[in-house]
Amino acid sequence: MDVIIRPSADVRNHYNEISKLVRESRKAVILTVNGRGDTAILGLQEFNQMEAELELLRMLADAEDDVKNGRVEPVENVFRDLRAELQNRKSL
Repeated sequence: MDVIIRPSADVRNHYNEISKLVRESRKAVILTVNGRGDTAILGLQEFNQMEAELELLRMLADAEDDVKNGRVEPVENVFRDLRAELQNRKSL
Protein backbone atom coordinates (compact mmCIF):
# COMPACT_ATOMS: atom_id res chain seq x y z
CA MET A 1 0.00 0.00 0.00
CA ASP A 2 1.36 3.37 -0.96
CA VAL A 3 1.36 5.88 1.85
CA ILE A 4 1.91 9.59 2.26
CA ILE A 5 4.01 10.77 5.19
CA ARG A 6 3.24 14.05 6.93
CA PRO A 7 4.22 15.56 10.28
CA SER A 8 1.53 15.36 12.96
CA ALA A 9 1.35 19.17 13.16
CA ASP A 10 -0.21 19.11 9.68
CA VAL A 11 -3.41 17.66 11.14
CA ARG A 12 -3.82 20.75 13.26
CA ASN A 13 -2.66 23.20 10.61
CA HIS A 14 -3.91 21.59 7.37
CA TYR A 15 -6.74 19.23 8.28
CA ASN A 16 -8.90 20.02 5.24
CA GLU A 17 -5.96 19.47 2.89
CA ILE A 18 -5.09 16.12 4.50
CA SER A 19 -8.72 15.01 4.50
CA LYS A 20 -9.05 15.83 0.81
CA LEU A 21 -5.73 14.12 0.04
CA VAL A 22 -6.83 10.92 1.81
CA ARG A 23 -10.19 10.83 0.04
CA GLU A 24 -8.90 11.65 -3.43
CA SER A 25 -5.70 9.61 -3.43
CA ARG A 26 -7.27 6.66 -1.57
CA LYS A 27 -3.90 6.30 0.17
CA ALA A 28 -3.16 6.28 3.88
CA VAL A 29 -1.43 9.25 5.43
CA ILE A 30 1.12 8.33 8.08
CA LEU A 31 1.63 11.06 10.66
CA THR A 32 5.02 11.38 12.26
CA VAL A 33 6.02 12.63 15.69
CA ASN A 34 9.67 13.56 16.04
CA GLY A 35 10.36 11.94 12.68
CA ARG A 36 8.88 8.56 13.60
CA GLY A 37 5.65 7.00 12.37
CA ASP A 38 2.89 7.46 14.94
CA THR A 39 -0.61 7.37 13.47
CA ALA A 40 -2.29 6.38 10.22
CA ILE A 41 -5.20 8.24 8.67
CA LEU A 42 -7.36 6.27 6.27
CA GLY A 43 -10.37 7.38 4.27
CA LEU A 44 -13.70 5.94 5.38
CA GLN A 45 -14.19 4.06 2.09
CA GLU A 46 -10.77 2.39 2.43
CA PHE A 47 -11.41 1.64 6.10
CA ASN A 48 -14.73 -0.06 5.27
CA GLN A 49 -13.07 -2.02 2.46
CA MET A 50 -10.31 -3.16 4.81
CA GLU A 51 -12.83 -4.21 7.44
CA ALA A 52 -14.81 -6.22 4.87
CA GLU A 53 -11.65 -7.92 3.61
CA LEU A 54 -10.57 -8.80 7.15
CA GLU A 55 -13.99 -10.26 7.92
CA LEU A 56 -13.83 -12.37 4.75
CA LEU A 57 -10.35 -13.61 5.70
CA ARG A 58 -11.62 -14.54 9.16
CA MET A 59 -14.52 -16.46 7.65
CA LEU A 60 -12.21 -18.27 5.25
CA ALA A 61 -9.85 -19.19 8.10
CA ASP A 62 -12.80 -20.54 10.10
CA ALA A 63 -13.98 -22.53 7.07
CA GLU A 64 -10.49 -23.94 6.54
CA ASP A 65 -10.38 -24.96 10.19
CA ASP A 66 -13.77 -26.68 9.81
CA VAL A 67 -12.48 -28.68 6.84
CA LYS A 68 -9.25 -29.63 8.64
CA ASN A 69 -11.21 -30.84 11.64
CA GLY A 70 -13.84 -32.76 9.67
CA ARG A 71 -16.71 -30.38 10.44
CA VAL A 72 -18.22 -30.65 6.96
CA GLU A 73 -21.51 -31.74 5.52
CA PRO A 74 -22.59 -32.66 2.00
CA VAL A 75 -23.71 -29.61 0.02
CA GLU A 76 -27.07 -31.23 -0.69
CA ASN A 77 -27.86 -31.27 3.03
CA VAL A 78 -26.84 -27.65 3.44
CA PHE A 79 -29.08 -26.48 0.58
CA ARG A 80 -31.96 -28.64 1.83
CA ASP A 81 -31.68 -27.04 5.28
CA LEU A 82 -31.44 -23.53 3.78
CA ARG A 83 -34.55 -24.11 1.67
CA ALA A 84 -36.44 -25.39 4.71
CA GLU A 85 -35.37 -22.33 6.72
CA LEU A 86 -36.50 -19.98 3.94
CA GLN A 87 -39.85 -21.75 3.69
CA ASN A 88 -40.34 -21.42 7.45
CA ARG A 89 -39.64 -17.67 7.26
CA LYS A 90 -42.14 -17.20 4.42
CA SER A 91 -44.88 -18.88 6.41
CA LEU A 92 -44.42 -16.58 9.43
